[in-house]
Amino acid sequence: MNKVMPSSLLGMDRAEITALMIAAGEPGYRAQQIVQGIYRRRVETLDEISTLPSALREAMTQNGVTVGALRAEKKVLSQDGTARYLIACADGQTIETVWMPEGDGGEAGDGSEAGDAAESASGRTVGRSTICISSQVGCAVDCQFCLTALLGVKRNLTAGEIVGQVCAVLKDQNVSPPGDRVNLVFMGMGEPFLNYDNFIKASRLLVENVGIAERRMTVSTAGIVPRIHDFGHETVRPKLAISLNASNDTLRTRLMPLNKKWNLEMVIAAARDFPLRSREYITFEYVLLREVNDEPANAREVAELLRGLRCKLNLIALNCGPGIDFATPGAERVLAFQDVLRSAGIPTFVRRPRGRDIYAACGQLKRTVEVPTQPMAELL
Repeated sequence: MNKVMPSSLLGMDRAEITALMIAAGEPGYRAQQIVQGIYRRRVETLDEISTLPSALREAMTQNGVTVGALRAEKKVLSQDGTARYLIACADGQTIETVWMPEGDGGEAGDGSEAGDAAESASGRTVGRSTICISSQVGCAVDCQFCLTALLGVKRNLTAGEIVGQVCAVLKDQNVSPPGDRVNLVFMGMGEPFLNYDNFIKASRLLVENVGIAERRMTVSTAGIVPRIHDFGHETVRPKLAISLNASNDTLRTRLMPLNKKWNLEMVIAAARDFPLRSREYITFEYVLLREVNDEPANAREVAELLRGLRCKLNLIALNCGPGIDFATPGAERVLAFQDVLRSAGIPTFVRRPRGRDIYAACGQLKRTVEVPTQPMAELL
């Protein structure tokens, strides 16, 4: 095997692996053996793919080929069963990934893709386990109420690193889709639409090779308008969620500086143009900050923005952390905000936090390693 080979198999699709095997003088069916090993059995070394001839495994190893599996440096458990993983990449960078076991928090019947519990017709709670994965090391968007934003962005993750998080958590939790019901949300560290190509490739790999149905995946964006338009034309497409977080441009620009580039009018227009599938809704997410964006007047403005859209709204009371200069609203303010929107005909649900005690809840993911960051302009 003299051909120069990639260093990591994780992140390659079946066609790429097939071409690699054929170029190396191996039969094409070797690709299926490799795909089965790295994506379904979630092996960490080539030697574990025992269906491959030992000579082939040895030759690949000599050429510097590895599976490319990610490893968890640290795992922290919450009182509610949530697990936060600190996962190391090959270059020493670290990211965080969250596992929320079935029976997790959320308003019954809200249909939230972020792992919230649903309620059946009989009233029995039906749990759904969820993995929340990262798309970047850090984040470039600089939302003022988010701990991840304090890190800046270090780099984009590769498709293999995105999928590798899922494989690492599934292996640790001894869970195997599609037999085991697993939801997946691209709501961890980073803005997926600023790492669009790798996010899309990872989505395809997760559907085609890992076995997670696209209807069980949701991607959240802060409102990268050109990519929302691109996303609507993808053949493999998770559900779409858009972080709203404010009811007017003045307030949204203060909370989300990205609004200077793509304002509310542009974001809502992109949502109205988005080609929804049968029975599909766009989810809008709104982080409530006490006495900042949680007044009834804000709720009325949100209702007007979303009027006529096939959508639902998830309300998230701020998950606080050090360095965040906002406060969490009381339950009465959250429910009053919800009442205004429901009265206006907007399906609105309150997301109960998971893993808040271990900094695993929405907006709380942060790394302990500090390295130089990149400005967002370099990623656009």
